[in-house]
Amino acid sequence: MAAKPFTLLTTIPLKPECVDEYLALVDEVNDRMRTEPTFLNTVLSRSDEEPGLIIIHEMWIDREDFYNVQMKRDYRSKYEARLPALLRADRSMKTFEIVRTDFAFMSGMAGAMFGSREKEAGGE
Repeated sequence: MAAKPFTLLTTIPLKPECVDEYLALVDEVNDRMRTEPTFLNTVLSRSDEEPGLIIIHEMWIDREDFYNVQMKRDYRSKYEARLPALLRADRSMKTFEIVRTDFAFMSGMAGAMFGSREKEAGGE
């Protein structure tokens, strides 16, 4: 059976005092996973009303590879080990079939509005 791209939506309900630690921890994972051959993209969003509520939207090429290979990568072990102490409730992970995608690709207004957090911090 051919690989079928999918979307993973993960809800991360953090303790308010743990948000900064979590963001640093998830940045390490994102920096590594973007080089994985079955990775397509990820968007990390934080609620305006509830700053400790994070939503991660990921797109991957192969669901089986994600669960059997990607989730077991060494670079995820620190994240997975620390995460339970940062949560105020269980995380939720749900998968979805990709029906359609549209992207403005980080140019013009989209790039100015949604540049990386590295740029905000003065990085490249």
